[in-house]
Amino acid sequence: MALLRKRKVAVKKDPASEKYPHVRIMKDLLDPNGDAVESWRIFRIIAEFVAGFELLRKYGLAVSIFGTARTGAGDEVYKQAEELAARLAKAGFAIITGGGPGVMEAANVGAFKVGGKSIGLNIQLPMEQRLNPYVTESQHFHFFFTRKVMLAFASEVYVYFPGGFGTLDELFELVTLIQTKKISKTPIILYGKKFWAPMLEWVEGSLYKKYATVSREDIDILHVVDSVDEAYDYIMKNVDRTATRQV
Repeated sequence: MALLRKRKVAVKKDPASEKYPHVRIMKDLLDPNGDAVESWRIFRIIAEFVAGFELLRKYGLAVSIFGTARTGAGDEVYKQAEELAARLAKAGFAIITGGGPGVMEAANVGAFKVGGKSIGLNIQLPMEQRLNPYVTESQHFHFFFTRKVMLAFASEVYVYFPGGFGTLDELFELVTLIQTKKISKTPIILYGKKFWAPMLEWVEGSLYKKYATVSREDIDILHVVDSVDEAYDYIMKNVDRTATRQV
């Protein structure tokens, strides 16, 4: 018995974390502080997926609206996003945004003012991002990739107002999913011809014609509009409001 009491339990060390402490999966995901077994973080990731899908399955017909966080209530793009969201909410669409300020807030305002469903899929960022007060239901995400999955599977139509890297990231993510048939073909609307024209010219001139890295069908996934009426009419004609996507 005495021998058993003196015996120490050996703590098994992770050879990978000792050998490669600088590798990103070690320092950013598994053990960033060196004081906890951060591989348990996988359960937080799973929890975000479960919570996100449970939220989305409450809403059948939905439109996701994206755009810059750096616009205010007096800006034209803000007014247009608000007007389009209000009209779509009246038509029975749940309005889904990233939950933050700018265009996201404008869309939530539009839905909120007409008594519609106004959902925010929010994420904590060092600057800009805060949950706007016009959502009727929200879900907070810590991880960008879990939030992106929710946004990619949320709606029957996606509208992209002018925006920055975040907006472009979400746009090309969705185009890639449709291009590779990982999700069903879904209308993608680019709002504002002046803003989107240079990008589309580059896609067609360089990616399609010069380097052949995309096909004509890939470009046709995108549809450009220049007014609220044009966007609304396109959605009404191209979205089957009786057959909603399943999450």
